[in-house]
Amino acid sequence: MDDLWQDAMDHAVAIARKSGQMVREALRDDRKVMMTKSSSIDLVTQTDQKVEQLIIKSVKEKFPTHRFIGEESVAAGEPCDLTDFPTWIIDPIDGTTNFVHAFPFVAVSIGFCVNKQCEFGVVYSCLQDQMFTARRGRGAFCNGEPLQVSTEEDISRSIIATEFGSNRETEAIDRMFSSLRKIVCIPVQGVRSAGSAAVNMCLVASGCVEAYYEIGIHVWDVAAGSLLVTEAGGVLMDVEGGVVDLMSRRIIAANNRTLAERIVKEIDSFSPTRDDAPLPKQ
Repeated sequence: MDDLWQDAMDHAVAIARKSGQMVREALRDDRKVMMTKSSSIDLVTQTDQKVEQLIIKSVKEKFPTHRFIGEESVAAGEPCDLTDFPTWIIDPIDGTTNFVHAFPFVAVSIGFCVNKQCEFGVVYSCLQDQMFTARRGRGAFCNGEPLQVSTEEDISRSIIATEFGSNRETEAIDRMFSSLRKIVCIPVQGVRSAGSAAVNMCLVASGCVEAYYEIGIHVWDVAAGSLLVTEAGGVLMDVEGGVVDLMSRRIIAANNRTLAERIVKEIDSFSPTRDDAPLPKQ
């Protein structure tokens, strides 16, 4: 299977690069919002849908038995069901709001899982032309150069990344800002927000920030990035500690366990609806 998965990863890299070219062209020509999803700030454009269709069509032609979890497919009513079968987990544009505003952190994210375990992850930061790749047990790379997480062990000398997502319910916002306030007041050296979960996880893997946490992300946001972090020497953890569940929509990605556990102490956690929750009956 080793050669087969490498073939799949090579295909993911090629199609991510082709998708990135489509995104760059659309930035010049068509960034109009087509619709919203869960809220008025949860945006989708025609480019999101075109890129996802391009990726799925290309993969189906080469690997006809493989399955898919795609952000726009799930939004259209497809189940978000991760089984033991080979499954491609796709975010065609991670950072759609960034894309609409031409804010420069926009990524194509492709994770590939077998037996519910991520075998490879590809994140292409389109505007920076940075191709992040990871293969389970073989390290993480950016444009072919090895990645290594930061060696910083003191959270007071750390930069922490986070996002606020698209949930604007008062209770969720209150908990997010409560967590942020406590983390800022540790104190940490800084807090950053790239507007893309995939990019934030690449920043952890690259050693640019020490940790990233978020409640409200989706499996397609973090499937590829999660492998990049661990293959670069980092750790993943749930926001309440313990093993991360990619379907839970909660994650901490950090350079080491000590920092991750310190962040856990400050998070005012809550539980969004899981990605794999049964669809409501019509």
